[in-house]
Parts: sequence; structure tokens; C-alpha cells
Amino acid sequence: MSSRRWSVLVVDDSAFMRTVISDLVASFPEFTVIGTARDGQDALEKTHALDPDVVTLDIEMPVLDGLAALGYIMSEVPRPVVMLSAVDARGDVDLTIRALELGAVEFVRKPRDSRVDLGRVKERLHEALQAAVSVNLRAAPVLARPRRAIARSVPAVEQAHVVVAIAASTGGPRALAEVLPALSSTLGAAVIVVQHMPPGFTEGLARRLDELCALPVTEITDGEPLRANHIYLAPGGRHARLVAVAGVPVFVLDEAPTMHGVRPAADPLFGSVAEMAGAHAVGVVLTGMGRDGAAGLAAIRAAGGRVIVQNQATSTIYGMPREAKAACGIVDAEVALGDVAAAVHAQVAQVLARSAST
Repeated sequence: MSSRRWSVLVVDDSAFMRTVISDLVASFPEFTVIGTARDGQDALEKTHALDPDVVTLDIEMPVLDGLAALGYIMSEVPRPVVMLSAVDARGDVDLTIRALELGAVEFVRKPRDSRVDLGRVKERLHEALQAAVSVNLRAAPVLARPRRAIARSVPAVEQAHVVVAIAASTGGPRALAEVLPALSSTLGAAVIVVQHMPPGFTEGLARRLDELCALPVTEITDGEPLRANHIYLAPGGRHARLVAVAGVPVFVLDEAPTMHGVRPAADPLFGSVAEMAGAHAVGVVLTGMGRDGAAGLAAIRAAGGRVIVQNQATSTIYGMPREAKAACGIVDAEVALGDVAAAVHAQVAQVLARSAST
């Protein structure tokens, strides 16, 4: 981390909340508050005038709401944005997911009032700001909303013979909104996604992705069998693994301790996929901080499966892909975000062709 102090513009329509968030930011030695704004329009004007390194942005605001302000900021004066959300209802979750898809780096649950213990909020805000100043803003331009097929075909339910496991963290919702809608309804594999995200938000992410994708997207339930041509999202707060029950791959969820500081983590899932699918597995590691997914991807590689990592140029943060590539030694494809879906299709097709010839 650089020794410089990074400037932060705090945006919220509540004067009380502007004070609370400003005080928290000011308590971090590497950050300083350069100004505050009371609504989206004020935020846009002050982002132009003050040129902050990071903007913390409320979602629900008058004049110009957080989503609209985010769109203008990312189009006119791109910089890392951390969303602050009350997340009191399903609508708040959906708006937060949309903000992450549009390019916000992270989100933090806002404290409700002065009686709330601010310890966890402070820790989470610090983590989010640290991630924000590490991002590659050129990696992912504003994402045009993908267009879903007019009608989703309903393929026959069948057991999955190829398993695609995908890991993502910081920048992941934006990346997944590009990769998953590009997967064909006839992919011929089951797709399992681990996105580092707390409970409640993965359900909203699954809903949003289901709106965009040709394949159905649902949050994993405990004991659910794995089927082909379906996208499964690991639920926040629980690790997901595959086990065999009467010869059928079934999901098992647990609340074991965090791994790499997160739950769900990709490594437990990837390890179980390597054991269950072996050479019929395809592992993918997308943008994110840290090294989650590295050991799991190496396990898939060692079991004879195929491995794909997102390249540095298009990763919001290259940490996870870099560590995964180093752990594997050799990857089958290191590609730009826009080419990940095609790489998945190619690897699945090769696995299926190899299986048919044996």
C-alpha cells in the first residue's frame, strides 16, 4: 500500500450519516475526507471539482439517485466508487447488485443509527476503500445491459457430465454479468459460481443474473442434485461442496470457518469438483483480491481438468487470477473478460468430445 493519503468524497442525503462516514474515513491513516455531498447531482459536481481518489455513494437520494450518479461518474470522470446501502429490503439489495454490475467496486452496509456498534462497519469500510485504491479502472468499461433471449428454452433435465466452477471477488458482479449471459442454453455442463458476498446479497445476485442469462440461475440449496445446463450460485455465509449420493453429485452447504477470510470460499468447492469430476471439470478464476481459488484450480488441473484465468488487462483486481495461474504453473487459457465465455465453451466442447471418443 502506498504511503500517500487517498482522498475520499462522502455522499449521503443524511447529514448525520455524512458525519458518521466521514469520521470513520478520517480514522484510517491512509485516507482523508476531501469533501461531502448531499445528493447525486452535488456528488457529480464535486467529483469534477475536487477530483477525489474514491467516492462513497449512497443509493437512495433525492435529485439524482445513487445509480444515476454512478452512471454519470463512471462515464464522465471514472474513479473507484464504494456504494453505501441500508439494505433494509429486497429492493435495496437489487439496487446494490445493479450498482456493482455498473462498475462500483464494493459495497458496505450503512450503520442504522448512533446506537449501532460501528466496529464491523468500520472494518468493512476500510477493506472496501483499500480495494478501491487497488483497482484497475481501465479493466471494465461501463457495461451495457446484456439482452436476454426473447424466450428461454427449457432443456430436458439431465445429470451433469461436465462441471464448470467459477470464482470471483472484487469486480465479480460486473464480470459475471458479462460472462454468464454469453453462455449458451446448450452448453452441456453445470456451472457453479462462488462470488464473495454476504448472506442476502447472493440471492439478489442470482435473481439479477437469472434475468440476463439463457441458462437458469439459482442460489444453491442444501442437498440439491447437480444438473446440466443450469447455473448455481453459492449462498453468502456458507461454503458449498459436491458429494456423491447414490452416484449422483449433490450439493452440501456448511458454515465451517471462513477460508481466506471469506465464506463462501472457492477452494472448498473447487477441491470437491476436482474430486468429483476429475478430467470432466473446468475451473475459472476471475477478478478479485487475495488467493482464494488458487489451490482449488491447481487441484482441478492435477485431476486432469481444464483451467482458465482472466487476464490482467481486464481484471478489476488481478490478485486471484495471478495467484491461480502461479499455483497451476500452466493454464489452458488466459483471456480477456469478453472472451471468457467462449473459452468456457471451447473447453467444455473438448471435454465432451474426448469423453465421446473413449
